[in-house]
Amino acid sequence: MLSIKAPLKLVDFQKVLFENQKLEISNEIRQKAENSFHFLQEFAKDKVIYGVNTGFGPMAQYRIKDEDRLQLQYNLIRSHASGTGKPIAPLYVKASMLARLHTLSLGYSGVHTSVLETMQQLINQDITPLIFEHGGVGASGDLVQLAHLALVLIGEGEVFYKGERKSTISVFEKLHIKPIQIKLREGLALINGTSVMTGIGIVNIIHARRLLEWSVCCSSMLNELVAAYSDHFSAELNASKVHESQHSIAEMMRKHLKDSKRIKNRQDHLYRDSSNTEAIFSEKVQEYYSLRCIPQILGPVLNTINAAEKILMDEVNSANDNPIVSVEKQMVYHGGNFHGDFISLEMDKLKLVITRLSMLAERQLNYLLNSKLNEIFPPFVNLGTLGLNFGLQGAQFTAVSTTAENQTLSNSMYVHSIPNNNDNQDIVSMGTNAATMTKTVIDNAYQVLAIEMMAIIQGIKYIDDLEGFSERSKAVFKQFQDKIVLKKQHDFPLYATIKEVTKSLKENDVYK
Repeated sequence: MLSIKAPLKLVDFQKVLFENQKLEISNEIRQKAENSFHFLQEFAKDKVIYGVNTGFGPMAQYRIKDEDRLQLQYNLIRSHASGTGKPIAPLYVKASMLARLHTLSLGYSGVHTSVLETMQQLINQDITPLIFEHGGVGASGDLVQLAHLALVLIGEGEVFYKGERKSTISVFEKLHIKPIQIKLREGLALINGTSVMTGIGIVNIIHARRLLEWSVCCSSMLNELVAAYSDHFSAELNASKVHESQHSIAEMMRKHLKDSKRIKNRQDHLYRDSSNTEAIFSEKVQEYYSLRCIPQILGPVLNTINAAEKILMDEVNSANDNPIVSVEKQMVYHGGNFHGDFISLEMDKLKLVITRLSMLAERQLNYLLNSKLNEIFPPFVNLGTLGLNFGLQGAQFTAVSTTAENQTLSNSMYVHSIPNNNDNQDIVSMGTNAATMTKTVIDNAYQVLAIEMMAIIQGIKYIDDLEGFSERSKAVFKQFQDKIVLKKQHDFPLYATIKEVTKSLKENDVYK
């Protein structure tokens, strides 16, 4: 059991999302939530508190009658459950639910404990609300997306359960789950916050870090495949720049290639005496940038992932509600903790560097498929009959198309504020859009890397010298050699292979 407590860490999300770890709510958390709820209940009796006895947004100037307060919360949830577009995948919704549960457990929201208990049950039983991609502008947080979560918590709407889309009430009845109790401001507390953009962002970080490692792997194997020189990833060369992330990428490459027999030492080749007599050098003096500049290109990617992880975990461990209930200070504060600028900016930065990663993979793939550039392999690493067979010619179109889409998707959402809500929300973050677009960019990048991996495996088959490769490269080759069977004389559709390799990359670590 994983106990909900601050600070929640990325590894906690990994345990819940990928290892199906169950959650428990400690007595300490329950007591904190109860104290917050009872304080707000008493505090609001003779005061004007936004969202308790007032309307919402630009209608906050309207006082709500005591007998209408609970209906106000139901009206808010139902009216804002207005999303459109594709459903957000259950994995990302589950991450968002954990993020929302945690921020409510901090005791700054004044919600009834039934909210925590019902959310815990949904997470533990893999019941994920139907939430749509479109709707959030990321200013009062993810109002529309979180309204779909709240709709399920009151026993309405739809959920995904055991791979099927079902009515919430049918699943609740089957599993004996009780809807939350609306007592005070549960509706507003549930939908006012950044938890959906944060949950999606956290999964993006997990997938981006694995993607980066596969990019290092492909880059290392490609250098090995073409018998490149070792000095461009050496400790000595990279130490002359002080960027730690560049050092880290170079070190990853050295570890991958430490026992390779195919990587060349410059001292044994172009630094030998006989090279001085050559008018035209038979060996390349330097590799193309897509082979030679890996630490310099992927270093900023690593930097950005690390920075984004810190910002997202800070957000998860923050109260992103409004108003904020402080039992300690015996006060209720009104402000803008629901604003998603922190997440929006990090997602924009993340999709930018992941697009760069996919561009690197596409260029590496082009180098490998273009026989005039590499001067080693047949065109499109075609192991059949040239002219009759096509190798990976068709797959290259897909890689180029997908990379191009990433380049367009990398345009910033952070600067695309559109005032709305009768201009009450006059500057917004678009953080949820930024997070979902980043998810698409990451998924696309995995597909490009899958095609590159297919080409690398084909290249190793053509070289037919597996023993010369590093142990790490041998292990990767063995992982994929049966999935990529293109040595036959007859071509076959590649879409299923691309899908299978993409799935394998996304679900498996290369460097543990």
